Amino acid sequence: MEYTILILLLPLLSFLVLGLGGKWMSHRTAGLIGTAVLGAVAVLSYLTAIHYFTAPRLADGTFATLMPYNCTWLPFTPTLSIDLGILLDPISVMMLIVISTVSFMVHLYSFGYMKGERGFQRYYAFLSLFTMSMLGLVVATNIFQMYLFWELVGVSSYLLIGFYYTKPAAIAASKKAFIVTRFADLGFLIGILVYGYYAGTYTFQPNEMALLKGGAAMIPLALGLMFIGGAGKSAMFPLHIWLPDAMEGPTPVSALIHAATMVVAGVYLVARMFPLFIDYAPHVLHLVAYVGAFTAFYAASVACVQSDIKRVLAFSTISQIGFMMVALGVCTSTDPHEGGLGYMAGMFHLFTHAMFKALLFLGAGSIIHAVHSNEMSAMGGLRKYMPVTHITFLIACLAIAGIPPFSGFFSKDEILTACFRFSPVMGWIMTVIAAMTAFYMFRLYYGIFWGSSEPGQKSASDESHSHQHTPHESPLAMTVPLMFLAAVTIVAGFIPFGHFVSSNGEAYTIHLDWGVAGTSIAIAVISIAVATFMYKGEKQPVADALARRFNGLWTAAYHRFYIDEVYQFITHRIIFGCISRPIAWWDRHVVDGFFDFLAWGANATSDEIRGLQSGRIQQYTFVFLLGTLALILLLLL
Repeated sequence: MEYTILILLLPLLSFLVLGLGGKWMSHRTAGLIGTAVLGAVAVLSYLTAIHYFTAPRLADGTFATLMPYNCTWLPFTPTLSIDLGILLDPISVMMLIVISTVSFMVHLYSFGYMKGERGFQRYYAFLSLFTMSMLGLVVATNIFQMYLFWELVGVSSYLLIGFYYTKPAAIAASKKAFIVTRFADLGFLIGILVYGYYAGTYTFQPNEMALLKGGAAMIPLALGLMFIGGAGKSAMFPLHIWLPDAMEGPTPVSALIHAATMVVAGVYLVARMFPLFIDYAPHVLHLVAYVGAFTAFYAASVACVQSDIKRVLAFSTISQIGFMMVALGVCTSTDPHEGGLGYMAGMFHLFTHAMFKALLFLGAGSIIHAVHSNEMSAMGGLRKYMPVTHITFLIACLAIAGIPPFSGFFSKDEILTACFRFSPVMGWIMTVIAAMTAFYMFRLYYGIFWGSSEPGQKSASDESHSHQHTPHESPLAMTVPLMFLAAVTIVAGFIPFGHFVSSNGEAYTIHLDWGVAGTSIAIAVISIAVATFMYKGEKQPVADALARRFNGLWTAAYHRFYIDEVYQFITHRIIFGCISRPIAWWDRHVVDGFFDFLAWGANATSDEIRGLQSGRIQQYTFVFLLGTLALILLLLL
């Protein structure tokens, strides 16, 4: 399968061609090059999946782990080196499908959404770089190669979030995303160094001799530090603050970040290191579950009151990534029948979520393209003007709400089953969060396509802007990806995912636990009914009354429970005010003053003694004779 190297080289070549030669190309040419290259990458990814998953299994019932390419880049010891190559196993091949499919749809969709934008060629160049970075991350043969592409993903997100570099909000959002994830990645890097030192290797299987010498005791610390990096990329609390602001980038970029690239990188990291977590740090894995559960609940709470449709979807992503982290964290073994079900469930949800979340964001882009606003107050009744966007968006809402037969139901049900097996408390917590998901998604749906979800918040600018023209359906370049992703969302749940990806590599047949499934369906239906009752009409007296009754809670949730303000207080008042300013004063007045004193002293001394180098022979002779006389007197005494 040597052709898999083209999956990385083609988008890299596209980035170089568009980045270096884009200014001499027309928009159409640049878009065609970028889209054609991603189409080829998608075809190669599907061929890779077909060849890999149709190959005979090994004697133990698992798929073979293949390395079409692997070379040593930096050797340190006979066992410790940094290699570069391509690793193919069930989860990396599955991720190739996810990334290439969503990225190709985003490239195609952007033809219509970004038409006429300044920097169109630059946009497609950055998309290619972003896709290549994530593809390189998932096929990495070792943890250090993963880190290299991990950082490229961060750079790519910075470039795309700040694409509208003339907007101060976009500049601030890109810097915020870059800085927050860099702090998290510091933990990741330290974890990699600890792992390499004590495990004796950077591969995903530690060196047994190193572990026998005491290295096993440090593996939990290394994995915990690595998870900090994953928590930053996947926007886990409290490192989530960058993701809602990342909406300042173009909406297709949001679809790519949220569905197939940056935010799923942390989930993939935990899944890739899963055997190590199970064998050496199960308590750290359970910590991942607790962090994921709290993050999912927090984000769902915030999403229930947001008025910007992209921010609702952003917090929805944070909550759904929390579901995936919980699924991985509740595993207690590598046997899917005894405690490893969450691994398969988490990967299954990553797969299905990528499709319907990309559909939701691209649908949001279609809506914004029609009404020129992100606010629900500028929307309402759009089902009459945008039938394709309406139907596809509704399909995605039903999928994320967990309504059968849409794909989200099957993957989320497996997560809930794994949670109940781990702990009934965890199971019920995640069930409640699933109910909140159904509620806020249909609040969003009704606010866009039926009535105003936030009456009384419509600004004068929204009011005038929304009536400047009649909304219209988006062009085919935008609606074809919506229809394709909607079709995938409908059928993806019927894929026998456990036959391809499971915690121990063996084929696992998914069996619905109808006790769990029936409860989750009933709760989702009730949540949708409540959202329908509260938000379907032009007026929402119940919603308004609840907002007034619980005004403090509503305001806190709307402002994200003031986590950003807490960060501002800590950084500006404490770190900058109480730590940085005194350090800066010490640097300017003490450190600089000391070196200024040394310079002054050197100058003053040189001024005093420069007369000794006058160039007059008589003076030199006189000093020489005085010195000689002094030495003689010293010797005589």
